[in-house]
Amino acid sequence: MNASPRVVIIGAGIVGANLADELAQLGWANTLVVEQGPLAIPGGSTSHAPGLVFSSNPSKSMTEFAQYTIDKLTSLTGPDGRGSFLPVGGLEVATTEERLQDLHRRAGWNRSYGVEAHVIDADECAKLFPMLDRDMVLGGLLTPGDGLALAAKGTQLVIDRARAAGVEFRDRTTVTDIETTGGRVSAVIAGEDRIPADIVVSCAGFWGPKIGEMVGTTIPLLPLGHQFAWTTEVPSLVGKNEPPAGAQAPILRYQDKDLYYREWGERIGIGSYAHRPMPVDLDTLRTYSPEEITEEVMPSSLDFTPEDFVREWEASQELLPELAQTQVQRGFNGIFSFTPDGGSLVGQSREVDGFFVAEAVWVTHGAGIAKAVAELIALGRSNTDLSGIDLNRFEDALTTPEYVSETSQQNFVEIYDVIHPLQPRVSPRDLRLSPFNEQQKALGAFFLETNGWERPHWYEANAALLNELSEEWKAPPRDEWADRFHSPIAAVEAWKTRTNVAMYDMTALKRFEVKGPGAGELLHGLTTSSMLRKPGAVSYTLLLDEAGGITSDITVAILDEETYQVGANSNIDFASITRAAKHQSAADPSRWATVRETTPGTCCIGLWGPLAREVISQVSADDLSNDGLKYFRTKQITLGGIPVTAMRLSYVGELGWELYTSADLGHRLWDVLWEAGRDYGLIAAGREAFNSLRLEKGFRSFGSDMTSEHEPVQAGLGFAVKASKTDDFRGKAALADRAAAATQKLTCLTLDRREDVVLGSEPVYLMSSSAGTTEAEVGTASATGRTPASTGGADGYVTSAAYGYSIGKSIAYAWLPNTLSVGDGVEIEYLGRRVPATVTAEPIFDPEMTRLKG
Repeated sequence: MNASPRVVIIGAGIVGANLADELAQLGWANTLVVEQGPLAIPGGSTSHAPGLVFSSNPSKSMTEFAQYTIDKLTSLTGPDGRGSFLPVGGLEVATTEERLQDLHRRAGWNRSYGVEAHVIDADECAKLFPMLDRDMVLGGLLTPGDGLALAAKGTQLVIDRARAAGVEFRDRTTVTDIETTGGRVSAVIAGEDRIPADIVVSCAGFWGPKIGEMVGTTIPLLPLGHQFAWTTEVPSLVGKNEPPAGAQAPILRYQDKDLYYREWGERIGIGSYAHRPMPVDLDTLRTYSPEEITEEVMPSSLDFTPEDFVREWEASQELLPELAQTQVQRGFNGIFSFTPDGGSLVGQSREVDGFFVAEAVWVTHGAGIAKAVAELIALGRSNTDLSGIDLNRFEDALTTPEYVSETSQQNFVEIYDVIHPLQPRVSPRDLRLSPFNEQQKALGAFFLETNGWERPHWYEANAALLNELSEEWKAPPRDEWADRFHSPIAAVEAWKTRTNVAMYDMTALKRFEVKGPGAGELLHGLTTSSMLRKPGAVSYTLLLDEAGGITSDITVAILDEETYQVGANSNIDFASITRAAKHQSAADPSRWATVRETTPGTCCIGLWGPLAREVISQVSADDLSNDGLKYFRTKQITLGGIPVTAMRLSYVGELGWELYTSADLGHRLWDVLWEAGRDYGLIAAGREAFNSLRLEKGFRSFGSDMTSEHEPVQAGLGFAVKASKTDDFRGKAALADRAAAATQKLTCLTLDRREDVVLGSEPVYLMSSSAGTTEAEVGTASATGRTPASTGGADGYVTSAAYGYSIGKSIAYAWLPNTLSVGDGVEIEYLGRRVPATVTAEPIFDPEMTRLKG
């Protein structure tokens, strides 16, 4: 076992200890875990964590991490024969109608991902948590499998098991530097000690940014104080729970007031997110010697600030009236890590090989994420998709100290808020603007924000066209939740794209250039398509991991023999291809390739629609006929005197081009096309229409429709794996077996009733014929004439959804059993009610591709 690479893990909290253990389970025991505090009480967030484990999460991966953490902590037993998890259940209560609706949505997330969950009435809530003021509560979400992680105990048990497997733990050791050689970690420096290392993993919690600085890797997190307090003895708890911190009642969330509660022996523990954000400056944070650290005094425990707890204490006594008989006995402000999007930070550094990170991980997901990182290190991939928490997902502009501080504090404030899937951040805004922003504002663009980009979702200038819209193109009214960040103007923009011509701002599409004599060979070995083709070719292709899972879908245009333009999904693609280029260039300098970000210096307009060729011919003498520029080809043209790279492709399923030029010429490009299209009814269109049109064509969106957990054939992307490509590429060897073993596929659904819409992440249930079944027997399913084919959890879940204006129905894609056939019925659970839907052949619109290839 000691033949495995030498791994040094920095931090022995719940993540670092579990990572060492998980590596040992995979046969990697040549591992050292260093901890600056005493091993029994390291003094980080694990040492003071209240231990609440709530599984509910819109992310499938995060839900799986929570479930694994529960399972592992339950299985770990100490000398007393008891595990380190108390399965008391979880209860979230609603005191407003909006919150109650949100609990139905959260219950849907749980059922989508196989977690038992029930929305219960106020009486049942009061039975489960007798202290509750039943009259304040409208209902609650019960997750019976949730509970309390005994984090400190569980971590010690994990350490014991890892030690027995050969892992070394060294406490009272402060890392002062990390040595690199040839762009790779080579040693960890702890004072006078040099510890050789092949791999270094930062599990240092809120100290992570300091560790990252040692190797020039930004770890974008902000340490923030979070209040937790204990009451004095509660009369009804006397003699009920095992001291000192036992519990029987469910963990309780009162999210309408940003509070949570747990029984703590004969007391109640209260956590609050209702106070002002309290950022912590690591440079001024008091340091403790290991001898000074106790269960109540540690670096991660700041002094309690009673003035920030006044309203929270009043709200607690209102919800739990018995607390009026108690006082706040003591409290502290514990330090936790927050990030710009609220997610964890996991993965390998883009800058330094062998430097991995597992930071901003809460106890809820600690063991699960540790398992995933162990797989990433030992196997080269995680069995659970990590794209949503990848360290490299943030653009550089989103990792500055100022941005991290503001957005992390905002995430703290909003942690328990009801957040709509499309809800943009309030600030900072106008950070990343396309060259067309001025013209878009003049047209009344309604902007939403993504990755710092301001992106129009519709244009008020098109509202006047609503009067021309026929009934068949109009969408029915929506419920209040679905109506947020929606406009009926999107119907006009979809209609004009399908019948006339429209301009879409595609500037926010991630782009980079791979250049050099080894560029083609590099991309050829990473993708499922041939990259050794003549200049002018464009490919839609996939990036896979070694197990054949989809890690991204990209578009690659060969501009010349040594220059490739990559249209990617995120900064993760840029990081992975940059790393691969570095390795190839080092292995053979004659096959060097460089990867250069081009997004900020360029811009793009999608010009699409039946009249697109008429518009562009007004301002270009270049041959853009079907023969002059075939589908999925590119060439350099001139538009109104502007040099443009034109690519014949379309994400909305209509004739047209993606038109790229340098950012300085973008403003002019927009004006040239706008003037040329004046006589053809050209409009500007936004992201809402765009998303509708792409689903009508069955075009996938990575991260929503497919991830590394899915293989190409079942994701409907088998065509992107070119049978003619006989050369090896990453993941090729695993594809056949993985496809044969797949039991689910990405399935196109249309909703049966025109007035129904769904938004994504909803659970889906298979149905069977139920002629003669009464409404009492099948509940909400009876209106469809179908009954559930199974009485267990959900059979699948929705990925992407939108109203299809061209077909007059809502569309939803969902991962479902691959035994389903076109015409089969299913039901989607939307905010607590069942919505009937039918499996539909795809693509729904223009299956012959005649419009695209026009």
